[in-house]
Amino acid sequence: MSANHSKPNLSLPQVSEMVKRLFGLTPSQIRPLPSYDDQNFYVVPAEGGEYVLKVMNAADSKNLALMEVQTHAMAFLHQRGLPTQTVLPTTEGQLMSLEEIDCGFGCQKYLVRLLTYLPGTTISKVVASPQLLYEVGKTAATMDKFLQELEHPHLSVLQREKFISSLSSIPLLEPLVCLMDGEPVQEAVKSVIQQYKTSVAPKCSSFRKCINHGDFNDLNVLVQPDKTNGHSISGIIDFGDMNSGYYIYELAITIMYMMLEHPEPTQVGGPVLAGWESVIPLNEAEKDALYLLVLSRFCQSLVLARRAVSLHPENEEYLMITAKTGIGLLLQLWKLGKEEVERIWFQSAAQYAERK
Repeated sequence: MSANHSKPNLSLPQVSEMVKRLFGLTPSQIRPLPSYDDQNFYVVPAEGGEYVLKVMNAADSKNLALMEVQTHAMAFLHQRGLPTQTVLPTTEGQLMSLEEIDCGFGCQKYLVRLLTYLPGTTISKVVASPQLLYEVGKTAATMDKFLQELEHPHLSVLQREKFISSLSSIPLLEPLVCLMDGEPVQEAVKSVIQQYKTSVAPKCSSFRKCINHGDFNDLNVLVQPDKTNGHSISGIIDFGDMNSGYYIYELAITIMYMMLEHPEPTQVGGPVLAGWESVIPLNEAEKDALYLLVLSRFCQSLVLARRAVSLHPENEEYLMITAKTGIGLLLQLWKLGKEEVERIWFQSAAQYAERK
């Protein structure tokens, strides 16, 4: 299947009909929401409540077991007090429905779920205080710690071999770096990939394994104003990149994305790290790899965004969100170097932990 024919392209009337037929609800309001590979819609039924209709892309819709595990994980975390979405069953009591739909290039099957809508705005739209960044780190670690207790008959599907969005797959980016030909950042990307292969990959056996959310980014963490005139976390969304990985992967991903919209990006790592280590202290191998893993995630995001734009040029604005500031941040960290960045992060984390 052509990759650009995998993403669904439902019209609003198609969505309205589907919500009525599958869930017995009459939409009074429907609007599209941004999405990378899938199609999401905000739905307000006349019967009350707020929901997100998530239509998975045709490729991922073939992996029902993976979708079942993701859906189960969301409910599992919700039961343990984390602000994740839950699924509204169909009128037949199913948590998801495989629908055959013609989106303009022949009938294909798409997996459909109706999720609860979580309040708040994405953390990308607020200036994250050190306290909020601490809570982000603590929440990410708490989530991964809970996920270690997850049980499901299909849990093995999270061993996603050669999953391009996993930090284990950084070497798989090499054939795609040519998409950045002529860009000044290409040299840094090539260097980081090489350093990953020589300095990170050989040490993976010293990292502690876990189940990763895999995309704990500034668009997947929601916040609301709190009583202290700051913000608190109100939602964790999009479990589509869940995979078996390592604790240090989740932390690196979290730090990288929290830097994107922050006015002092190099100061982000300290409070996030302090929050994380209040739940899961790092071992020496994990500490040593953190800098390169953060840079690796920047490279991964930039290269995969370039690939996605080549497949979906009409969606370039959304797909290149990270690239707008990511290129500058990657170059800044790369030029500062491992020793200086680690000094900033670990000293700041220690000072923040002392104040808690």
